[in-house]
Amino acid sequence: QEEKKQLTLKVEELERKLESTSAQNIEFLQVIAKREESIHQCQLRLEEKSRECTSLARQLEMAIEDAKRQVEQARDRAVSRERAAQSKMLDLETQLSRNKTELNQLHRNKEDAERRYESRLQDLRDRLEQSESTNRSMQNYVQFLKSSYDNVF
Repeated sequence: QEEKKQLTLKVEELERKLESTSAQNIEFLQVIAKREESIHQCQLRLEEKSRECTSLARQLEMAIEDAKRQVEQARDRAVSRERAAQSKMLDLETQLSRNKTELNQLHRNKEDAERRYESRLQDLRDRLEQSESTNRSMQNYVQFLKSSYDNVF
């Protein structure tokens, strides 16, 4: 009977240990369930963030490509404007050169015309002087003739 009592006590103690262990198992299962739920939520968030990252990466790539395209277009426009400006500058330099040449030619023509004018003016002065001299001579001769005729008549 003593042995039975000890065995009963042992069984009771083991049952208490079993109940305690069962309670701990239940607590552990609850903790594990909560952790699994938390892990599941984290995995869902991770997948969502992964999708977001993928989407953002695609948008970033598209934005980079767009920016590269815009930079290339801007570079092309700048090169085109520079070429146009250089072409216009060359045209203006050519036009300036032509205008200078034309101006020099006009100066030479003007100087030639002034020399011809001066020469012609001097020639006309000389001829006028000669004409006036001839005129005076003729007038003197006419005066002489008048006085001769007056003396004769």
